[in-house]
Amino acid sequence: MNETPSGLDTGSPPPVATTDQDGVRTIRINRPERRNALNLATKQELTAALREADADESVRVIVLTGNQEVFVAGTDIAEMATFTPTDLVVKKAGEVFEVLDGVTKPTIAAVEGYALGGGCELALATDIVIAADDAKFGQPEIRVGLIPGAGGIHRLMRMAGRQRALRLLLTGDHIDARQAHDLGMVSEIVTRGTAYKRALELAAQLITMPPLSLRFIKELSRNAEDAPLHSGLLLERRTFQLVFDSADHQEGLDAFLERRTPSYQGR
Repeated sequence: MNETPSGLDTGSPPPVATTDQDGVRTIRINRPERRNALNLATKQELTAALREADADESVRVIVLTGNQEVFVAGTDIAEMATFTPTDLVVKKAGEVFEVLDGVTKPTIAAVEGYALGGGCELALATDIVIAADDAKFGQPEIRVGLIPGAGGIHRLMRMAGRQRALRLLLTGDHIDARQAHDLGMVSEIVTRGTAYKRALELAAQLITMPPLSLRFIKELSRNAEDAPLHSGLLLERRTFQLVFDSADHQEGLDAFLERRTPSYQGR
């Protein structure tokens, strides 16, 4: 949650900006005057940007980030205070989290500064979180009489375990990047100011991997969080057999035997 009230946004640049670089689509949240708090307009633009990136065949990896001072400080409380429960449904206030969770391409969050409330939930919905060493994470919704409503409870339970997750959820305390890493919320910690650079380096590495394998691994990982072990193993085996018949698999074998760099086509 963003813990400071907001004024009106007038004459501000678009709250979401996108850039492309060698198959990597960067989606940058850009409301510095509000510490990148997620108001409805920002969520809608972010939702559209994620859908567009996922549908664009030239995009292989998506990097989600904020600025050097903050990733996302949370939901914009001043706007949320004007909503009714029906507004939350009709205006699709949580749609962006559902869309991000369903993106078929690898997603990387580059986190500098605060990732709180909806910002923490946004980061946790990505596949890989790269955090600056001074980054802060937390779910402080309880401090304004709410609960996390976009995955904060369930993702934290799965990542950190019941006892450690409840310690954060019931107090609303912030934790640093090292603690978040220990709890399984963060993949890698880097020096302050370098999270985005490291995310791009990792994205460049992922682009060299076969697209079909990346996609299927993502699908199976989502299933693995919920399915019984036996069902998950069966699905994993069947998917392995499907990929085994792909042109990318043959290209990977040929490149290995011929000692050359493979050229994957996603088929």
